[in-house]
Amino acid sequence: MPALLQRLRQRLTARDHGLLVLRRAGRTAIVMPGTFALCDQVIGNPEMALFAAFGSFAMLMLVGFGGPMRQRMQAQASLAVVSSLFVCLGTLASQAAWLACLAMAVLGFGVLLAGAVSSVLAGASTSLLLSFILPVSLPGTASDVPDRLAGWGLAAVVGLFAIRLLWPEPAADPLRGKAVGACRALAARLRSEDEASPDHEQIVRAAHRALDELQRQFLTTPYRPTGLSASDRAVVRLVDELNWARRVIVHSLPIPDDSPNRAARRTRIAAANVLGHGADLLAAPRTSPDALHTASAGLRAALFALERDAADVLPPLSGRGPGPSPGNGTGASTVSPHEPAETDETDETDDTDETDDRQVTEVIDALEPSFRAHELAFVVGAIGDNIDAAARAERRTWVQRLLGRQATGLPGTLSAAQERVSAHVDPHSVWLHNSVRGAVGLALAVLVANLTDVQHAFWVVLGALSVLRSNALSTGQNALRAVLGTLAGFAVGALLLLPIGSDTTPLWFLLPVMILVAGAAPAVISFAAGQAAFTLELVILFNILQPTGWRVGLVRIEDVAIGCGVSLVVGLLFWPRGAGAALNTALSQAYGASSRYLAAAVEFGMRRPGSRPASTAVEAKRQAVRAASAARRMDDAFRQYLTERGAKTTPLAEFAMLIGGVIGLRLAADTVLDLWERDGDQAFGEASTAHSTQLPHTQLRRTLLRRTWQVTNWYDDFARSLDGGRPVPRSLDQDADADRALVRALREDLRDKHGIASATAVRAIWTGDHLSALRRNQPTLVQPVLTTGLAHGERAPD
Repeated sequence: MPALLQRLRQRLTARDHGLLVLRRAGRTAIVMPGTFALCDQVIGNPEMALFAAFGSFAMLMLVGFGGPMRQRMQAQASLAVVSSLFVCLGTLASQAAWLACLAMAVLGFGVLLAGAVSSVLAGASTSLLLSFILPVSLPGTASDVPDRLAGWGLAAVVGLFAIRLLWPEPAADPLRGKAVGACRALAARLRSEDEASPDHEQIVRAAHRALDELQRQFLTTPYRPTGLSASDRAVVRLVDELNWARRVIVHSLPIPDDSPNRAARRTRIAAANVLGHGADLLAAPRTSPDALHTASAGLRAALFALERDAADVLPPLSGRGPGPSPGNGTGASTVSPHEPAETDETDETDDTDETDDRQVTEVIDALEPSFRAHELAFVVGAIGDNIDAAARAERRTWVQRLLGRQATGLPGTLSAAQERVSAHVDPHSVWLHNSVRGAVGLALAVLVANLTDVQHAFWVVLGALSVLRSNALSTGQNALRAVLGTLAGFAVGALLLLPIGSDTTPLWFLLPVMILVAGAAPAVISFAAGQAAFTLELVILFNILQPTGWRVGLVRIEDVAIGCGVSLVVGLLFWPRGAGAALNTALSQAYGASSRYLAAAVEFGMRRPGSRPASTAVEAKRQAVRAASAARRMDDAFRQYLTERGAKTTPLAEFAMLIGGVIGLRLAADTVLDLWERDGDQAFGEASTAHSTQLPHTQLRRTLLRRTWQVTNWYDDFARSLDGGRPVPRSLDQDADADRALVRALREDLRDKHGIASATAVRAIWTGDHLSALRRNQPTLVQPVLTTGLAHGERAPD
């Protein structure tokens, strides 16, 4: 017996981490029989008792909010208010079958789509739907509203106290905790590299583990683990930024003390300070932010010095151009007008080509450390800003929260909600598909229940709700499990009721036990076991209200079968292949939108600051929003894909690479845009007076735009290959001619009279480095597509 209990405990803790499901089931087993008995036995109102029972189930069993206790209580109170309103609306809509069906479709779609806005709303969607399904399936009039609302309200109020007093979950935010660990691990890695720590290898492995745990925590939930609160929105942004910071650090080399790139080394140390103090503030957001503010100011100063001094490490850009010629120091030609010109021009051309090849390597190698430091400073600066914004949001007073005052640097709640919903108003959005499918399924179930005049119409709708999934295969499997589980529950219930007869006293003792089992069984045992236990619970509950024996179980089987049939039909008609079919399209759209954002960011940078039309900045921001929306749709499609049943033809690691490619595109565009937004008043070719036939900056602009077109065109082709539009493109080779053209353009347009590159030259080279980094990342994207057959086309021919 002890061994059996030990195995049961191990199975329970393995399947129910933190015993969260068992906590909810235990609270419900205590509260639900109490409120039900009060309404039925003391007050003597069966309808009030029914709504109190299902209200307790909805408020305690079907939802479990996370975070600090204050946030949980606020979310629970909000759920109580909204669900009570739904009880009233459902009762009024139940008076006509057509109105009930229409109201179910509209409200069901709204509730399901609202889950895209916040994980809090997504987690409460089943409870909200139940608060409308129950009253809309039981015909009533306006006179029934007080009794129904009283029962539901009683359950909501008692539920608030139960959550606070009965076995409360520890206040934990897993995503925030993992983000704190990742920040500290990256800070330790940066310091160990710059200090040549003997434990460097162990620190590197620890950093990789911390980032992997953060990514796993973020991805292995059915919806984005973030709420609508300002602090939650800020924290969730850290995931992509921390992963990109790791990628930048991995591709960077330690900078020795005697390196001329001292500004780059100081920038890396300043970034480590921001990550370390940011982790401290993220872990304790109500403490003073002064340490992070000081570290962030140090990072900004280091970044300014990096951009100012980066040109100092470049070799002089010798050759033709506005600078002085080696012979006379005046910039005038040393060739006599009486000497033959042809031979000298030929020799000069050969010498220039050789100089180009040498300077390409010298210039790019010299700027590589500062480029990586600049990239790191940008992403770590964003990390620090997000942590600071999250802490400011949590330090707001209750009055500030009540008045809706937002922390500086974050959009308002309504703006964030509008942005998230608009991201899914797209015909390829998996969340939109699921919302339409769910709304149609529930509305059709309400209509069928009314037309067939079944005894318990809401059982039909609940049956449809419980088995409807994102693809036809999962829906069919759940429908079979639901029917088999219901049959098993009916059989057990019939055996229990035969000796009991019409005596309800034993049923009162069995009710809390079955509530506990019904709540824990789906997570601990299986979905079918949960359906069996829930059927037995309902048989007991309705026999207490109105003793009818085992026949109520037979009615339950019939109603569940009808509901499952409705769900199966809807699942076959509306996007039956589910998220697996939509994921390729979501990836394709994310790559295409991010590529267009990168092109718009470079186009913005290639215009003279004083002559940039407002349209270029607006277009860059517009493309940024579109890229973010496409990335959100991709993220939701991937999460839905992971939760669907069936074999996964593409390994998780391969999808992680493809998702990382989208993140890299977007962050590269963010960095380029930020780089040129802060370029002051200096314009291309300010030092140049040559080339009277064209603007001095034209050659450099054309060179960078040509390289941008090559890179973005490849990503556009790659995006189309994911959606089956064309073969997978070959990775771009290094373009030596483009590198020479870039250095030649810098020499011609962006050097001063001493041949030293200007700050604008450095920005141009850094922009080219971002494009080169994206080119070098292409093989890591092509390989998983080719090996897994994710794209429908073959590889493009050479």
